Amino acid sequence: MRDRASVGEAGTDPAFVATEGPLPPALYWGAVREVLAPGAVRAVLAAAGADVRWMGEDRGVVGAAAAIAWPARTQTWEAIAYRTPDRWGTPRDVSAASVARAERALPRVFLCRDPATRRLLVAPHTPCPILFGVRATDARSARRAVPVIRSEPVDRWVLFATNQATGDHLVRREVRDLRPYTSARIRGIVAATPETRAGGHMRFALRDRSGATVDCLAFEPTKTLPRVAASLRPGDRVEVWGSRGREPPLRLEGIRLVAPGRLGPSVRGPTCPGCRRAARSMGRARGYRCPRCGARFPPERATSEPRRVPFVVGVHHPTPSARRHLAPLPAAA
Repeated sequence: MRDRASVGEAGTDPAFVATEGPLPPALYWGAVREVLAPGAVRAVLAAAGADVRWMGEDRGVVGAAAAIAWPARTQTWEAIAYRTPDRWGTPRDVSAASVARAERALPRVFLCRDPATRRLLVAPHTPCPILFGVRATDARSARRAVPVIRSEPVDRWVLFATNQATGDHLVRREVRDLRPYTSARIRGIVAATPETRAGGHMRFALRDRSGATVDCLAFEPTKTLPRVAASLRPGDRVEVWGSRGREPPLRLEGIRLVAPGRLGPSVRGPTCPGCRRAARSMGRARGYRCPRCGARFPPERATSEPRRVPFVVGVHHPTPSARRHLAPLPAAA
């Protein structure tokens, strides 16, 4: 580990955990759904008699322990091919056409390419020893894909059972239960007209059954999610899933449109003449207020507009290159 690890690079904190028996699955669920303190994890490992070693910060111990504790309730597979050592750090040679052939021949492989961005997703873009990795929902398809892909010489390949595309990090929550660095699925209704943010991101407020509200962010690199968010109107029933960072907004990984709340014309608040921002409603018959400068506008300043963008019932995912590794596949969401 010491010979191969790039310990001097920021965020590189390799760890090693070995144990003769199983570890509590709670370590896994806590690691993918919450934030676990390394000290607390090390205490569990000490009680289990595990051999624990690390370099740099001890944060890597959490991931290593979680991998052992993984209950594999659902799983996918990845066949990872490795480069010959003399090619490490040089540009990779992987045929995109052969990857497309593997996709057509083996329908159970997934996330090999991104048609929208034309990006090849099986090959990393770092100087690591991995040549390519093929993901599949069954082991046989992952194995069969390796010889189909044309590339530079493969030094060796290994088949891994993984938690990719399982959605293990997602758990049903109410808005009040969201905490920093947690992941969640939330059902509710759209509470205000979505706003376009700088860079093409979209933001809208979602109100759950308790009346609590959370701002949801659909980032431009996901491509599909901002367009879906822009189609929403107050009263629409949706389910969203994603994760919180340090700040309160939920960063979306997917949207399920359940039912439209209004089929006729929608009411749009006025635009502040000074800030050029859409004013937000202050409540029924109370008028509108600019979120930037605080200017207020009477209810009669609102305009009525037809719903131009169709409400397409169903599940909407990011473009493949913007998906998180754990995000569920379309069929599983």
